[in-house]
Formats: sequence, C-alpha cells, structure tokens
Amino acid sequence: MHQEDEDALVEAIHRFVVKEIKPRVAQLEAQDEYPHDVIARMVELGLFAIVVPEQYGGLGLSVPVYARLMEELAAGWTSLPSFINSHCSVSSILARFGTEAQKSRYLPRLASGELRGAIALTEPNAGSDLQAIRTTALPAEDGSLRLRGGKIFITNGAQASLYLVLVKTDPSAATPAKGGISICIVEKGTPGFSVAGLFHKMAFKHVDTAELVFDDVKLGADAIVGGVPGHGMAQLLDVIETGRIAIAASAVGLGRSALNASLEFARQRETFGVPIANHQAVQCLLAEMAAKVMAARALVMEAAREKQQGRRCDMIAGMAKLIASEMSAEVSLAAVRVHGGYGYVSEFPVERLYREAPIYIVTEGTNEIQKLVIARRLLAGDGALCGLA
Repeated sequence: MHQEDEDALVEAIHRFVVKEIKPRVAQLEAQDEYPHDVIARMVELGLFAIVVPEQYGGLGLSVPVYARLMEELAAGWTSLPSFINSHCSVSSILARFGTEAQKSRYLPRLASGELRGAIALTEPNAGSDLQAIRTTALPAEDGSLRLRGGKIFITNGAQASLYLVLVKTDPSAATPAKGGISICIVEKGTPGFSVAGLFHKMAFKHVDTAELVFDDVKLGADAIVGGVPGHGMAQLLDVIETGRIAIAASAVGLGRSALNASLEFARQRETFGVPIANHQAVQCLLAEMAAKVMAARALVMEAAREKQQGRRCDMIAGMAKLIASEMSAEVSLAAVRVHGGYGYVSEFPVERLYREAPIYIVTEGTNEIQKLVIARRLLAGDGALCGLA
C-alpha cells in the first residue's frame, strides 16, 4: 500500500471514530451487551485485515501505520484496539511462520473477519516467565497431539474462534526450556476445549478476558505453527515486539483522550470568575500532559520504524511500551486533577480513563520486565542500536 493510501486509511478510521464511536462511548460503557455492531463495522472497515498480507486478502500494512491506527482507535474508545490487537498477533504469527497450508486455510478467513483470533500464553504459574508454562501438546500413539492444560487472562478468549496456544511439546527440554516450546493452532468447537469463565475487571468490561481449559484435546500433527516443534518462543518473541508497540500506541491514544477532555473542561469550567484554563496551575498541568503525550508518541513511532526495517527492536519496543504506559497513568491522573471533583464521577470520561490506564502497565510484559530487557540490552552493548552509544 502506498503512503498516500495509508494516510487515507488512517484518516478514514479517524472519521469513523469521531462520527460513529465518540458520540456513543457513554452509551456503550453503560450497556452490558457485547458491542457486536461495533465489531461488525470494524470488520467492514477492514480493521481485522490490517496485518494480513495482500495475497491472502489482507491489507499488509506497515508497523508504523498499524501503530497510528491503534492510537486513533484508542483515542476514540479505549476498548477498540483490544478487540483487534490479539487478532493481529495471531494473523502475524501465521503470516510469518505458518506453513503454506496454514496460511491458505486461516489467513483469508482472519482477514474477512469470519475468524477472530486470540493468543493464549499466560497460566497461573507462568506470566512473564513463559518458559514455565505447563500446558502440553504431546504425541499420541495414533500420531495425533493431545493438548492438556489451561490458560488464564486471555483477551477475546470467549469471542474468538481461532486460538494460538503456547505449549510444551518437549517437557524434558531444559537447556534451554524454550527449545521444547511450540505454538499450536486450536479452533473453537474442538472437543475437549472450553471457556471456563470470564474475569471481572475494573475497566475494559466489554473486552472479554477468559480462562481456557484444554481437556485432552485431540489435534492433528499439522496443528503446530510452521509444522516443526520447538520454535514457539522464537515465533512469539518476534511478533510480541509489534504487540508491545501496539499497546504503547494504544496508551498514547488514551493519553491523548485524557488531554483533550481536560482542555475542553478547562475552557468551560469557571472559578473565581474566569475559566480555569486561565489559571497558571492548570496551564502547567496541561503543558506537562501534552509534552508527555508527544514524547511517548515519538518513541512509539521510532520503535515502529525500527521494527518495520527488520532490525532487532526488543529494547526500543520495551522502551516505547514502558514510557507510553507510564505516561497514560500519569496523564490520566493529571486529567482527574484538572477536573477536580468532577474527575472522580463516572459522568466524566476521565474517571474511566484513570481506571483503564493501569492495564497498559501490566499487559504484554509488565513494565518491570521491560526495564530488565532494556537494561540487559544496554549492558550487552546494544545502546548503539538506539543511538545511545
């Protein structure tokens, strides 16, 4: 897709958000129903096809454009990127590492929205330390694989229809353990696979977060992504860099929304006979908020460009995720301060944004993990990769 076409797509999504989503956010948040009409409109706009290669019916967008879209969606309604981010991770893994049969079978249906993807990684005893997973997919006498175990905190886990599940195909592998880890493809409705329940969260209630159970699920030997076991961690880590950039871009969108809500409120709210925007204390808050949003966006886009160039970017993607997520928490709190008491009531959007911001700090690898990744890369002499040496 040419640059002008990509810019036109971003602008089209911006218009969609402004005209069709923003006026409905309060109503959508008040409803308990899953927003099927919103999802259908996102499918119609091609948002489920954005990372699928063109030869399989997708748009094949670059990482920087993907990041720009995540920001636009989050700036309208923060739930929107969550409906497609894990779906895009599934599409990316299959596009980059799947066999031709896997690509032909699944990618066109993921692009059309017929299938919705979810990626199942986390377990009760394995969050950031994914090499500690216990879910297994082991060969049976008939040549099939038998999938046993469970996953928790799976975004879109109930609504998805195609799952990529991180498993151990060789539990004895220990040097390192990642050599015995693979990614399996599991379709909804496969006997033995069930959604055990949903987690109730303090925000993002419309984005289902599920527990999955695999009770002796029978899979074909061709269910392993790429057809060869033992490459799951490498496949995951390659794509998770893009996922972290997407999370960071979504956090920028939240920060941008909090800033704009604060600017609008500051212009309208009066104290001591003048709009509070005239008070220097409020102006200082607004200035800091804007600077932090812009700085986070710049880092996110730099990480996106590095990823698009095919260079190693675990360090800069971690930086982008760290800075953008912490920014969203700081800016949403500043927005509550600008609003005063009004920021603490649900009739104003910043109350919701303040509750939503922490998810970006703990998802896609906690920020403490990001700091360790960054420090290790720096100590290994990779600072030059980011122009720091």
